[in-house]
Amino acid sequence: MKKIIVSVTNDLSTDQRVDRVCNTLQRNGFDVLLIGRELKNSKPLNLRAYQTHRMKLWFEKGFLFYASFNISLFFFLLFAKADILLANDLDTLPANFFCSNIKSQQLVYDSHEYFTGVPEIQDRPFVKKTWKSIERFILPKIKHAYTVNESIAKLYKDEYNIDFGVVRNFPLRRAVVKFKTRRELHLPEDKKIIILQGSGINVDRGGEEAVKAMEFLDNAVLLIIGSGDVIDRLKEMSEMPGIKGKVIFKGKLAYSEMMEFTANADVGISFDKDTNINYRFSLPNKIFDYIQCGVPVLASRLPEIEKVITAYRVGDFIDNHEPKHIAAKLNEMLADDIKLNVWKANASEASRILNWENEEKNVINIFSNLGG
Repeated sequence: MKKIIVSVTNDLSTDQRVDRVCNTLQRNGFDVLLIGRELKNSKPLNLRAYQTHRMKLWFEKGFLFYASFNISLFFFLLFAKADILLANDLDTLPANFFCSNIKSQQLVYDSHEYFTGVPEIQDRPFVKKTWKSIERFILPKIKHAYTVNESIAKLYKDEYNIDFGVVRNFPLRRAVVKFKTRRELHLPEDKKIIILQGSGINVDRGGEEAVKAMEFLDNAVLLIIGSGDVIDRLKEMSEMPGIKGKVIFKGKLAYSEMMEFTANADVGISFDKDTNINYRFSLPNKIFDYIQCGVPVLASRLPEIEKVITAYRVGDFIDNHEPKHIAAKLNEMLADDIKLNVWKANASEASRILNWENEEKNVINIFSNLGG
C-alpha cells in the first residue's frame, strides 16, 4: 500500500475537493495522510476514513504565515514516510517540491485555481511577483499535475508547456435523499427562494448586486449561506429601505446542512465578474451543488460556466451586473413555471453525470499511472 501525504494551507474542515480526493485515494488502496493547519477557531474534525494532522503555527496570514507553514511542512515531510506527495495549490508547493527532490518521491500538483490570477494579489505587485517567481521556478519541473477545468489547464500549457489533467469540483451523487422541508429549516413557505452559497462570497463575485436586486423583487427572498470578505457589507445593505426583510443570512454551515437549504431553493445564482483571469475561467463549486439538488441556475456568462449551463440546459444568464437587470432576469425565471420545471428536470438529469462518482475516475487514473 503506497503512502500519500496530501497538504493544504486551510484547517481541513470545509475543503470538499480535498476531502473527496483523499477518500477516493483511500478507497483505491492508498494510505492517505492529510496535513493542514489548526486555527484559533478551528472546530474538531469529524472522524474520516483517512488520517489527518493539523499543524499549529504562530502566524495565521501574510508572508510570515506562508513562510512558517512551508518551513514546518518541509520538516514534517522530511521525516515522514511517504511514496507520493500531493501539493494542493501554489502555497503548499515549495515544501513539497524540495522534499520530493531530496527524498526522490513522486510529486503531484493539484491547482485549485489559476493561483497568480486571484484578485487578492492583483493590486499587490510585490506579492504577485513573489508567487509568480515561485511558480516559474517550480512548475516547469513538475511532471504530474491536474487542475479544475480545461481553460485553466490551457493557461498553464500555454505558459509552461505542461500538460495538466482535469479533475472538476463535482459533488457526490445524492441518490434519493429526503431533505428537510422549508418549515423544518425555518424558511418562508409562501415566497420564492433565491440562493447564493459558497465559501468565497468575495469582492467582484456579484453579491452586492444580488442584494441590491432584491429591491426590485417581490414575493421572493435571497438566502445567503457561506463566508467571504463582503458578507459584512451585504448585511449592511440588507437593512436598506426596499431590501430589509428580503435577505436571509445563514453563515457558514457544514456541507450537508448547506445542501439541505440549497435543495429548497427555486433558483441558484453565481454572478462572478470578468475582472481578473481567475474569475474569467472560474467554474464555481456552487454551480454543481445547485445542479445536484435539481435547482435551476442564473449565472454570469463566463466561458466554463456557459459550457455547463448551455450543454445541460439547466438555467439562464445575466447580460450585465445592473441590479435592475438581475431582478428582471430573476422575475422572468420565477414567473415561468413551465420553463422552471424543465430546467429542474434537466438539472436532475445532469446530476447523474456531473458527480464525483464519475469524475473520480480521473483521479484514480492519475495516481495509478505515475511515471518516474
